[in-house]
Amino acid sequence: MITVQSTIIASLKAVWECWTTPEHIMKWNNASDDWHTPYAENDLRVGGKFKSTMASRDGTMSFDFEGEYTLVKQNEAIEYVLADGRKVKISFEETPNGVEVIESFDPETVNPEEMQRSGWQAILDNFKKYVDSF
Repeated sequence: MITVQSTIIASLKAVWECWTTPEHIMKWNNASDDWHTPYAENDLRVGGKFKSTMASRDGTMSFDFEGEYTLVKQNEAIEYVLADGRKVKISFEETPNGVEVIESFDPETVNPEEMQRSGWQAILDNFKKYVDSF
C-alpha cells in the first residue's frame, strides 16, 4: 500500500464533515488548479457507494472516482473498495498538533507508484488548505 498523510489544524468534527460531505468534496478534491470536481455523491455507510467526477477545467478530460464503503467509524476511520478492486484505508486521529489524516491505498498498475503518491498527496494537501481556510 502507498500512504500519504497530513495534519489538519481544525476540529475533528470539521475535518470529518469536509471529508465526507459532497458540497465540501467538490471544493477541495483536486490535485492541481487545472482540475476540479464538478459532481460528488456520498452514501456514507457500510455498503454505501460514493462517486466523484474529476475533470480538467478546460473540459478535455474527466473520470469518475467511485467505490463502496466497507468500514465507516464516525470521526475515526473509513475504508472502501474502488470500482477496480483496489482498497483504501483512511484514519482520522486527534493529536496535540491537529487532526492527523492518514490515507493508505493499493496502487494501480498503469502509473508509477511515486506519481500516484504525489497525486494523492497533492489532493490531501489541497484538502488541508481548504479546511485551514475556515
